[in-house]
Amino acid sequence: MLSLPSTIDNAPCPCDSGNNYLHCCKPFHSGESLPATAQALMRSRYSAYCLQLESYLLSTWYANNRPLTLNLGDSQQNWEKLDIIRCKQGGQNDAKGTVEFNAFFTENNESWLLHERSQFVKIDGQWFYVDGLTRIIPAINGTIASNKNAPCPCGSGKKFKRCCGATHV
Repeated sequence: MLSLPSTIDNAPCPCDSGNNYLHCCKPFHSGESLPATAQALMRSRYSAYCLQLESYLLSTWYANNRPLTLNLGDSQQNWEKLDIIRCKQGGQNDAKGTVEFNAFFTENNESWLLHERSQFVKIDGQWFYVDGLTRIIPAINGTIASNKNAPCPCGSGKKFKRCCGATHV
């Protein structure tokens, strides 16, 4: 069972949904309910990384791809911001889905952005993270360090300003 200070319940949820933790990701982390969509699972996993909830992350990872441990206590990453870029499928009635997002973090006093297209699958009514295509990109002040007319560093083939930069302009 989840054991976090009760003061976090009324704090903004780390997943940047705009809701407080008590009414957002906590019910998933505590096992009271399951995320209904791939995006809800992705947001709850991001919050779990922020809160270093290794057991939740492992339990929501597709068994065939799940690592044995994550060693989050050894991490120097400070997760700061989550932006959902787009979702493809992953709704309540879907069996699979993709969520593309940017997650900003600092590590060793340097700012970074993790850009990922995550794959999810629903088995027996429960969503699981399968894997993702990930890039880590330098960031400055919560934005990607890139020229707005340059190709987007996420690899989409679009200009930065029409892709990942559109969520930060």
